[in-house]
Amino acid sequence: MRTTKLITISIMPEFLEEIEKLAKEERRTKSELVREALRRYIAEKELRRLQRYGLKKARELGLREEEVQRLVDEYRAEQADV
Repeated sequence: MRTTKLITISIMPEFLEEIEKLAKEERRTKSELVREALRRYIAEKELRRLQRYGLKKARELGLREEEVQRLVDEYRAEQADV
């Protein structure tokens, strides 16, 4: 049984040529390239969502940008010690 699902997408011919070229250069399948691109896109969207949330909370708390960075750095240092 397949662990993946097959989908159909439309791509402009020039874009497909670029994908095929990259796939050949990297010795990967087109599917692998598209999956990686989608993973990165989703991760980037999540990061932007978290940044917007953080900015909103910082404003609510009256924090300046440098204070937020200091708090993030402190939290990361605490987590590294755990």
